[in-house]
Amino acid sequence: GLQTWPKLSTRRKVIAGSSLDLENRGYVRVESEAETVSYSRAAPVLDEASLKKTLEASLEDDSWTRSVSVLGSTGSIGTQTLDFARARPDHFSVSALCAGSNYELLAQQAAEFRDTVKLIGLSDGSKVLELKEALKRYDVDEKSVEIVCGDDAAIAAATCTDADVVVTGVVGCAGLQPTVAAIEAGKDIALANKETLIAGGPAILPLLKKYGVAMTPADSEHSAIFQCLQGVPPGSLRKVILTASGGAFRDVSADELLDACSNKPEWVRQKATTHPNWDMGAKITVDSATMMNKGLEVIEAHYLFGAAYDDIDVVVHPQSIIHSAVELQDNSVIAQCGWPDMRLPLLYSVAWPKRVRMPADQWERRFDFVQLGSMTFKAPDNIKYPCIGLAYTAGRAGGTMTGALNAANEMANEMFRDNKGLDYLDIPKVIAQTMEDHRQDFDPNPSLDTIIQVDAWARDNVQRLAASVQSRPLAV
Repeated sequence: GLQTWPKLSTRRKVIAGSSLDLENRGYVRVESEAETVSYSRAAPVLDEASLKKTLEASLEDDSWTRSVSVLGSTGSIGTQTLDFARARPDHFSVSALCAGSNYELLAQQAAEFRDTVKLIGLSDGSKVLELKEALKRYDVDEKSVEIVCGDDAAIAAATCTDADVVVTGVVGCAGLQPTVAAIEAGKDIALANKETLIAGGPAILPLLKKYGVAMTPADSEHSAIFQCLQGVPPGSLRKVILTASGGAFRDVSADELLDACSNKPEWVRQKATTHPNWDMGAKITVDSATMMNKGLEVIEAHYLFGAAYDDIDVVVHPQSIIHSAVELQDNSVIAQCGWPDMRLPLLYSVAWPKRVRMPADQWERRFDFVQLGSMTFKAPDNIKYPCIGLAYTAGRAGGTMTGALNAANEMANEMFRDNKGLDYLDIPKVIAQTMEDHRQDFDPNPSLDTIIQVDAWARDNVQRLAASVQSRPLAV
């Protein structure tokens, strides 16, 4: 082990009257012949009803259509969704558009899809006049669409009567309530908002079952797993295998990273915000560097596919060709692969279970094994990436602990990027301490309101901790 790396705590800490043990933190490959344990799942796989629904939809003739409501229509998820609708209007139409504050682009989108759009939402209520002026410039008749601004905008778009599926391209816990509203309205969910399950899983899963709604993942790894599980019979899943690029520091040893954090903190900050394989936003790029993104994906995989945490593996795969895989009861491993591209998983989440051919000039090049040549794999370094263990711990605790972890990470990530009191190694420190501080208010079966309250508390807690965290040992 490293003599100078922050020492690991060995104290056992258990909340009185609960099974929450924050020492259960490690990522450990579990090889067991014990019977596989499964839990409730959000994705439409591995049960009789889902198989029947998949088969019926697969056998529809080619006249099928999906009407889509796009939350976060001016962001990357939203604009890519509209690319599909633009390229294949025979299959996709747009019924509702909702943006945060970019009224200009929203008005352009409303003009382009005016033939089918029934509702336009803008969450920033202070921009309502600017939105209406922009709509007028693009010759959109206000009387032809419903315009909703302010706090109700996203919920109005999520429950638009004409929509078949809602794309939840909204960042943070702001996406929780619109997603719940869409589920209660019977809309299928193309899940592009991770907080929905990472923080809201305990409240969301019962709603999906109650309303018979399908939730399909739009991110690369979970889409890969979802694709691999198509047609797999109930009880056949043995293990989920999440692949990880390894992020910005995958070729830097733990010793070298520790030295750089001490002597070249600005180099670390710059490198942590540059991804070797993917062109992503600043927040997710830092999450990839700490590998918290993979820890969060472990939690999301648990809620999506009902896999026990002992049956979810993380494997570093630098080429990012195999996007994830599943192991089945007969030891067969099925993987989904392709060049790194975020558009396919988003398209499949909306079109599921259909496979839609897109114009060649708007799509990734076809995959070529010979051009690829070779692939490599290795286990994650648990010393260099303590955030993975923290995520497993929060996941095993369940309840509000996953929301506390997620919110603490978001705030720590932001403060690190903005150089506001936290260095790279401080990120896992404040997350670990926030989880520790959350013991007294931990709720194993939270309501949606409680989940949102914990999210706000955890962010405030990280800001409070920032002043003293640099002298605190890393307790993982």
